[in-house]
Order: sequence, then C-alpha cells, then structure tokens
Amino acid sequence: MKKFLLLMLCLIMAAAVLPTSAAVQEITYALANEPDGIDPGITNNSFASPILNNVFEGLVAYSSEDGSLIPGEAESWTISDDGTVYTFTLRDGLKWSDGSDHTAQDYVYAMQRILDPNTGARYVDFLLGYVAGAAEYYEDNSLGFDTVGVKALDDKTLELTLIAPAPYWLDILTMWTFSPVQEATVAANGERWTASADTYVTNGPFKMSEINLGESFVLVKNPYYYDADKVNLEKITFRFIADLGTSLMAYENGDINGMSTVPSADMARLKAEGAGVVMSPSYGTVWYDFNCAKAPFDNVLVRKAFSMAVDRTAIIEDVVQTEADPAYSFMSPGYVVDGEEFMDAASDNDLSEEADIEGAQEALAEAGYPNGEGFPEITLSYYSNETVGKVVEALARQLQDALNIKIKISNADWAVYYDEHVAGNYDIGAMGWSGDYVHPMTFLQIFTTGDANNNVFYSNAEYDALVKQASNMTDAKEAFEVMRQAEAIAAAEYPVLPMYYKANTMLMHDNVQGYFVTPSNALLLKTAYVTD
Repeated sequence: MKKFLLLMLCLIMAAAVLPTSAAVQEITYALANEPDGIDPGITNNSFASPILNNVFEGLVAYSSEDGSLIPGEAESWTISDDGTVYTFTLRDGLKWSDGSDHTAQDYVYAMQRILDPNTGARYVDFLLGYVAGAAEYYEDNSLGFDTVGVKALDDKTLELTLIAPAPYWLDILTMWTFSPVQEATVAANGERWTASADTYVTNGPFKMSEINLGESFVLVKNPYYYDADKVNLEKITFRFIADLGTSLMAYENGDINGMSTVPSADMARLKAEGAGVVMSPSYGTVWYDFNCAKAPFDNVLVRKAFSMAVDRTAIIEDVVQTEADPAYSFMSPGYVVDGEEFMDAASDNDLSEEADIEGAQEALAEAGYPNGEGFPEITLSYYSNETVGKVVEALARQLQDALNIKIKISNADWAVYYDEHVAGNYDIGAMGWSGDYVHPMTFLQIFTTGDANNNVFYSNAEYDALVKQASNMTDAKEAFEVMRQAEAIAAAEYPVLPMYYKANTMLMHDNVQGYFVTPSNALLLKTAYVTD
C-alpha cells in the first residue's frame, strides 16, 4: 500500500509540472486486446476504457491529476432534501468535437437510447434500477419518455429523478455509459456511427482521428473541448499488439511509450531495471466464471470443490509473477467507511492461499462424484491473452490433478469469446471485474437475478433483497452492514472461482508524465505530457 500511495503522490506531483516545450506532444500506447466496440451506450468492455475515457466526458468525472470526483460537463449540481432529485447545470458553450452545439437534451437522448431494448446496452441496469420510470418505459416504450425521470429543463439544465436515494449516484455517473451521444450522427449512420473517425462525434479532451480496425485508434486533441487549454498531448496512438513479446520489444526499442500489459516472465527484470513498471491501486478481482445454470456447475458443491482445489499462491507467484493478494470472494478490498475496510470481516469461505485438496475432494464426493467418478469432461475457456493463457494452463493442471477430472482448454479473440460467454455457451471462463466506481454496489449488482452483467446466471432471492435494500439506504454505515450480509451469502455459494485481487500494472517510459490511473484501471490522459 505504501508503494501505491507513493506512486499516486508522484503522479499528482507530475501533473503540476509544465511539459517541456521542446518535446513533441505525441505518445503511442500498446493495448493487448482490441475492444469489442466503442459505443459508450452499449459496451461494458474494459478493453474500450482507454479510448472511451479520453474521448468522452459526462456530467461528473474523475480528476486526471489525483482521481478525485470533480465536475465534468456539469459545472454544478443540487440534490433535493430527500436525495432523489439531482439538478445539473451545464457549462456555457459546450460543443461536440465537430464544432456543433451540445446541450442538456443530448444527455436525455443518450439515456433514452440506452432504454431502447434494441440498443443492447450492457449497462442498462444502472438506469433500470435507479431512475424513476426507467424500468416501466424499458418494458413498454409506448408510455412515452416523459414518464422517465430524465428531463432537460432548458439547454443548460438537466434533471434526474431517482426511484429512491442512492448516495453513490454521482460516482455511477462517472461511467462512460452516461456520456452524451450526438443524435444527428447516430440517426444518420446507425450502428456504424462508431466505425469511422468522421462520424464518431465525441465531447472529451480528445477526438478520433483514425480508426484502423485490427491495428490502431488514433486520437488528437479536441479543440472544442471546454477545458482544451489544459490538454497537452496533440496525438495519442493506441496500437493493438496481441503478442506481448512483440509489444515489449517495441517498448524497449523506444518505438512505443507504454503498454497496458506487462509480460509476467519479464516483470521481475523490468522492475529491477527501473524500466517503467507502473503499479497503482485497483478496485478489482480476477476470477473465473462458473456457468451456474449448467450442469455440473449448477451444483454449489461442485463450485466449492473447484474453488478449494486452486493453489492461488502458485498462480500469483509462479505464473502471473505479480504482487497480489489471493482472493476468497468476488468482492475486492478498497471500500472504507469510518476507517473500517468492507472486507475486513469477510469470511474466507473455506478457501486458502494454497490448495485444500482433501477438502476439495470431500466437496466433490458430496456432490456425487467421489474421486471424480462420473464427472463430465468440461471446458475451461479464455480470451486470447498471453498471461491469461498461462494461468488457464496452470489452473487446468491443478484442477485435474486435485479432482481426478478431465478438462479441455479453448480460446478465442475477445469479441467472439465474450459473445459466447454472454450467451451461456461455456462451462468455466476467464473473467473478473474492475469496479466502475469505488463502492461495493459495483460488484454486488452484477450478481443479482437477471442483471445484464450477470453472466454466471446466479440467482438468490435473499441476496437480491439485501442488495435492493442497501442500494436505497442513505446511512453509509447501516448500508455497509447490509451489503456485508449480501456479500457473505453470494461468496459462500461460489458463483465465481476467485483467484486474486488486482493491481493495476502497466509500462510507461519516464518521459510521459501527468497521467493518472484510477482504481478501475481507467488511464486518464487529459493532463498528460511528454518531457525531454
């Protein structure tokens, strides 16, 4: 933690230093995976984060200097006494990246679009569960959008009415899902509005200059951004390089400035050489999804056996070769109320750092498969990524040896993998979650029955009721305890196989300064710059 705090302090200090005028203000950053889409109203894909968090901005934002919650396009807001009505006043003279005027009505359009089932918005539950009238409209559009608590009172004033108080609503609004979208470009181009730089109209510090599918996205400074004077970089190239060895060679040769994924085999050497390994606090967990709706993983004892059979220390130290703590729950540490960490009182759910093979075999026998007899061959699937591939191979060996079962391994590029995963066409699949905001609800919500991101198909009525209860509580400490009860219920039923808690790790050459990485691993480049 001390290292993390030191890093954050360094980033904050760096942001206060003026860029060297002689340096060319351009960077190239390698991404290991291409996102499945860059429509902010649709995707929930973390691989889209570097692009979306730099070309869009919502009502509120996270500071690129220290990660604090700050006004975005809304210069101010008020909250009603009962905590349900938020009234936002937008800044003067807001414009889109094409130079056209941008008003409060654009936020209304963006949210109405999310509430159209045909859009396929993967974060739609954040409107359905919080905004008044949203769920009813989603089920029956004939009701008219004026029945939904999203209204433009005038060009500069947006009013959002909630079903019940939600103290973390402002944090939710930092998500790219709530970015405004220009109706004219969507209407003219349909779903292909994101396919061309000319039609990809945005409102953030940068705008799209080139879209080279399979190769790169090129961003340039947006001259129409309201805070353009603080933007130093003139050009950002996000290159897609799936092979980490190729990416690392480019980094060490100086052909790129940074890369999103550090090869596990090179981590120790790079850190020893001071080669630009950047680690920062993360609010996230690496886990593997169980398909809870499909045999044999519809049996909680089978899920428990698999979870107990894993040697997490070996995975962390020998395979990933990173600094991380083993995870015994889907919920990540990081949320604190009155000095108390949410996960301090959490159970280990009979899980441990090293494999409990005897306990795992007992659970599997109780499930009806003594010594693995009669257990079907299952598939462990993952998306194409070098580090994830190594973890999957090690995990498969551990499970097979401990439980006397057979496991096949399959992989696919992210877009194909994710579509199959969401459709439920998997047994166990590599996944995980980085909090979209620093609050337990970002984890708890996705395991509620029917949630759009509940890709494990877990369902527990008692859990659902507790999550709903906590989501409307205004007393943070009281909500804290209710959310703890919910976490305990789901974690003890193993909807996922928890591996370890994330740390954001990347490579960046020292001549790039002034950027910030949020706990949700969003790379904010608004105030970044290049020095000599």
